[in-house]
Amino acid sequence: MLVLSRKVNQSIVIGEDIEVMVIEIKGDTVKIGLKAPRSVPVYRSEVYAEIRAENQRACSSQGVAAAEVLKKALTKPLTPLE
Repeated sequence: MLVLSRKVNQSIVIGEDIEVMVIEIKGDTVKIGLKAPRSVPVYRSEVYAEIRAENQRACSSQGVAAAEVLKKALTKPLTPLE
């Protein structure tokens, strides 16, 4: 992990088109601003973790359904194509 020190109104640049700026510091809270293309998704880490967990749950449930369909398909006798 790269650790940088920044003051209010200072920023860092990631790649060519992402900028992270320190907007305000109050006590133990830092307010940051992000400039990034709309094509780059930006999430708070707790939201991203929930999205990943939901996607994994969806894949798991679809995987079970797909496995059942495959099992049924494999137990049926094959019929010739006309």
